[in-house]
Amino acid sequence: MNTHSTTSEPSLGHSYDGIQQYDNPLPRWWKWLFLASIAYCPFYLMYFHAGAPGRSVDEQYQANATENTRKQYAEIGNLSGDQQTMVKFLKDPKWVGVGQSIFKANCVSCHAADGGGNVGPNLCDENFKHIKALPDILKVINEGVAGGAMPAWATRFSHKNDVILVSVYVASLRGSKPAIAKAPDGSPIPAWPIE
Repeated sequence: MNTHSTTSEPSLGHSYDGIQQYDNPLPRWWKWLFLASIAYCPFYLMYFHAGAPGRSVDEQYQANATENTRKQYAEIGNLSGDQQTMVKFLKDPKWVGVGQSIFKANCVSCHAADGGGNVGPNLCDENFKHIKALPDILKVINEGVAGGAMPAWATRFSHKNDVILVSVYVASLRGSKPAIAKAPDGSPIPAWPIE
């Protein structure tokens, strides 16, 4: 068996178990592209990470999200956390959806994505521990309960409407069927008002 190659490619002179190693350099265009990307990196880092505020991707996202929220909330104004307002928005799927996005961004680690409960209680059943009426949900979210087990969120949201809409979404979870439901916690309460 002949182990020598008949190709004209230059060999590096190494042979391992009859396998020869050839010198196959990278194409020049690839080397220049690699060097250009290295030369570009310091300028990219200075512009996006050490430059003026508001240039990073995260800061741009936050600014755009805040502007989007401001435009959405201009449509409804500043909400009050009374029962009548909460019942009104509980019937509006668009605003329940806004509350759902706030819930998914902040509450799923304790209450699970579908509200079935994780560390925190199940929000889908008929039993509640610190809630007797709709505005109590808002109070629990704002002030927290159980010595910090449920922290106060009043200062963590960027807009007062965030707290009200996430409260509306939490109220909408009642009676839904989560994939994994935590055991009931608390006592049954009357149904939410419809008017």
